[in-house]
Amino acid sequence: MKMTVGQIADACSGKILYGDPKTVVTSVSADSRKIEKGALFVPIIGEKNDAHKFIPSAFKAGAAAVLSQEPSSPCGKAIISVKNTLTALQSIAAAYRNKFSIPFIGVTGSVGKTTTREMTALALSSELNVMKTHGNFNSQIGLPLTMFSLDENHEAAVMEMGMSNFGEMERLAKIARPDFAVVTNIGLSHIGQLKTKENIMKEKLHIADCFGENSAAFLNGDDEMLYSLKGRLPFDVIYYGTGSNSDFRAVNIETHSEFSKFEYIVPGGNHGCVTLPVPGKHYILDALAALAVCARLGVSLNKAAAALSNYRPLSMRQQIRSINGITVIDDSYNSSPDALKESINVLSGFKGGKRIAVLADMLELGDFSQKAHFSAGIHAAKSDIDSIFAIGEHAKAIADGAFSVRPDMDCRVFGSNADALMAVKESLSPGDTVLVKGSRGMHTDEIVKGIMDSFK
Repeated sequence: MKMTVGQIADACSGKILYGDPKTVVTSVSADSRKIEKGALFVPIIGEKNDAHKFIPSAFKAGAAAVLSQEPSSPCGKAIISVKNTLTALQSIAAAYRNKFSIPFIGVTGSVGKTTTREMTALALSSELNVMKTHGNFNSQIGLPLTMFSLDENHEAAVMEMGMSNFGEMERLAKIARPDFAVVTNIGLSHIGQLKTKENIMKEKLHIADCFGENSAAFLNGDDEMLYSLKGRLPFDVIYYGTGSNSDFRAVNIETHSEFSKFEYIVPGGNHGCVTLPVPGKHYILDALAALAVCARLGVSLNKAAAALSNYRPLSMRQQIRSINGITVIDDSYNSSPDALKESINVLSGFKGGKRIAVLADMLELGDFSQKAHFSAGIHAAKSDIDSIFAIGEHAKAIADGAFSVRPDMDCRVFGSNADALMAVKESLSPGDTVLVKGSRGMHTDEIVKGIMDSFK
C-alpha cells in the first residue's frame, strides 16, 4: 500500500491540520498495538472504548499519520481531521480499491462464507496471484482494512463480506465494488436483527450493487430462496449445486469420515473429479462455487481441482483433531441452525465408538431461538449419534427436541462449559468421536482445549 497524506485527506474529505501532505503512508491500522512504521492509525470510537486516547502511543510506535474526529495539538506528525473516523476509513479504502482493475470476487451467505472464500482463493491461486480476506476481517471495519493488503502484483482479490443488519452490505459493496459475487445460502443467521429470511436475502443481494456490464453472481441452486430468483435479477447468474437445475453440478458424490469426493459437470458437458480432504456435503458445494468462479475467470478447472485437494479447514472450523484414539471435531468458531445440522451430519458419518455432540447456544436468532434449538435437537436425535450434551440458555430446548424423537436418548443439559467438559471427559474412550459446536459468544473452544489437554 502506498498513499500520501494529501491523497488520504482528499479520499475522505478530511482536513490536514498538521504535517506534510507529501508524507507517504505504507499501511493502515485501527489497532495501536499493531502499528508499523509509516502507518496511518485510524482510531475508532466503539461502544466501550474511544481509540483516540491511543494516538500518542500510535505515533510513538511509528505511525506517520492519524485520522481524528477530536481536537488535536501539534505533535510533529500528520493529523487529518475528519467528521467520523469509521466512514473516513471506508472512503479511503474505496479510493484505494479504485486503483486496481483486477477481478474482485465478493463472498457472502448465511453459512459457509469463510470456507467458500478460502476454497475460491485456493482454486484461483493455481494460476493467479490472489489477495484474500484473512481471518474474520469481513465487517464494516475489517473489509476496508483488508483492502490495503492489495498491491500491484495481485491478479485477483477474494473478499469475504459479512453483514448482520440493514444497510451494512450496501456500504461494503460501495467499498469493495465486487465484479463477481458468490452467495452461499440464505439461512437464519442474524435473523434476530433482520426479522425475516426475505430481508436477509434482500440485504445480501446488495453485494451486487456496483456490478458492471460483465459481472455475474454465483448462487447456490440447492437453496430454495436463491433459486426462486431465477430469471428475476438484472445481471448474469450462474447456479451451482447438486440438482439438474444448476449450471455447475456435483454428481456421484461420496462423503466419508475423512474425505469427500465428487464429479463436477460444467455447461457444455465437460466434467472432472475433485477429492477434498474434509467430510461433508457442504464442502462440496463450497468447492463447486470455487470451480464456477474459476471457469468464469478462465482458470483451468483441472488445475483448480488439483489445488482444492490441498484444502485444509481453518482453526475451529470443523477442524478434525485426534488424540490418543479420540477424534475431536472442533467446530467451535460459530454456530447457526444450518451449520449445526451439517456438523451433526459429519459426526454421524464417523464409525467405531460413541458419537457425542456437545452443542452450545446459537446466538442472534431472536424470536426464532426456541424453535431453532428445538429443531436442532430433533435433527440430532434423528441422526446416527449416541449422546447430546447441551449447554446454555437454550440447552433445554435442544433436549426437548431430542426427547420428542428418542425419549430414551442420552441427552444432558449443562449450565456451563466447565460442567459439560467434566461430563465429556468422563464419557470419552478411545475410538469415540466428539463434536464441539456453539456460537462464538459461548466460548466452546474452552471445551476443545480441555479435551485435548486431558487426553495428552
